[in-house]
Amino acid sequence: MTSKQRAYLKGLASTMDPIFQVGKASLTPEITSAIAEALEARELIKINVLKNCMDDPKEIASIVGERTHSEVVQVIGKKIILYKESKDKKKIILP
Repeated sequence: MTSKQRAYLKGLASTMDPIFQVGKASLTPEITSAIAEALEARELIKINVLKNCMDDPKEIASIVGERTHSEVVQVIGKKIILYKESKDKKKIILP
């Protein structure tokens, strides 16, 4: 992913609300599969890491990205932005 594409996706994600919250239980297989399904449906999602989660958000982002075969667009504070191109058709056209 180029820096121009990453900047474009950051701009799109800035107005989005987080659709997942990672809490005390951290990453469970259920949340990982739910994130994978959401990525297939939406392509771009935002995840919120709650204060009671003791894991590092950057570490969580890399693990989720690896397990769901998605790109980590940005980790800022406790927010994670992920992108994965849909298999069916592109919803987001990258520059």
